[in-house]
Amino acid sequence: MTITITAFERSPDGGKGLARDTRVRWALEEVGQPYEVRLVSFRAMKEPAHLALHPFGQIPTYEDGNLALFETGAIVLHIAEHHAGLLPDDPNARARAIAWMFAALNTVDQPILELVIAKFVEGDKPWSKERLPLVMDRIRDRLGQLSARLGDADWLDGAFSAGDLMMVSVLLRLRASGILDEFPNLAAYVARGEARPAYKRAFEAQLAAARIF
Repeated sequence: MTITITAFERSPDGGKGLARDTRVRWALEEVGQPYEVRLVSFRAMKEPAHLALHPFGQIPTYEDGNLALFETGAIVLHIAEHHAGLLPDDPNARARAIAWMFAALNTVDQPILELVIAKFVEGDKPWSKERLPLVMDRIRDRLGQLSARLGDADWLDGAFSAGDLMMVSVLLRLRASGILDEFPNLAAYVARGEARPAYKRAFEAQLAAARIF
């Protein structure tokens, strides 16, 4: 049975690769697994059929036979554990790659999400201008630590892994802010991720879906 994932019928990013289904598409492309995409409207995301797959009414979801998953971290980890190409064979290296997945989604992504909220949800609040610099500073602190750890290496821990896939996906959300340019090695790291053939296929697939509408 073919894997099926869900994605926005009308993606808020217009197909720029920032919607979270891109991460799942990328993982499936890296491991060479075919998949189908079911586009879901914002209205349908809140209806019982979709809520049975994702209790919070979001995308993406992942279905394979009688297995249904939500949350990109869980989905990508499942893909990586069941198909070669995203996790090392060595147990210790494998554990470190998974740790980087968690770091991307928790330690690095959280201040980045704060920036999105500060700009687009709270931007009209009277205290927004005072809060924004604090959020930016928190992001810079995290990026500084990540930059120091990456150094001049191509990837976070040896060969490209699911940890890099998640970290690049998270960092891509900073491009419009310009903060990433303050850390040249991280900007180059993201560019290497985007240059991977599997990422290009995932990006083009999401863009093609956005163009339908």
